[in-house]
Amino acid sequence: MAEDHKIRTSVKIYGYTYKIVGAETSAHMESVATIVDKKMREIHAVAPSLDSSKLAVLTAVNTVHDNLKLKERVEQLENELRKLKG
Repeated sequence: MAEDHKIRTSVKIYGYTYKIVGAETSAHMESVATIVDKKMREIHAVAPSLDSSKLAVLTAVNTVHDNLKLKERVEQLENELRKLKG
C-alpha cells in the first residue's frame, strides 16, 4: 500500500478514540469500528466483570469465529454451485 493511498480516520470503540489508518474508505473503517463496539457491548452485557483487555480479546475470538463460520458457508455454497453446474 503506497503512502499516498492511506486514509486516516478517528473512530470510537468502547469509549476510547482510535486513529485507524488503511486503504479502505473512512465509511468502511467507521463501520468496522461500530461493529466492534457493538460486539464489545454485547459481551459486556453478558460478562460485566471482564476488564477491557479481556473483553477485547473475547471480542476478537468471537469475531474470528464468526469469520471462519462465514468462510465455511461460502465454501459450502461454492461446492454446491460447482455440483449444479456439473
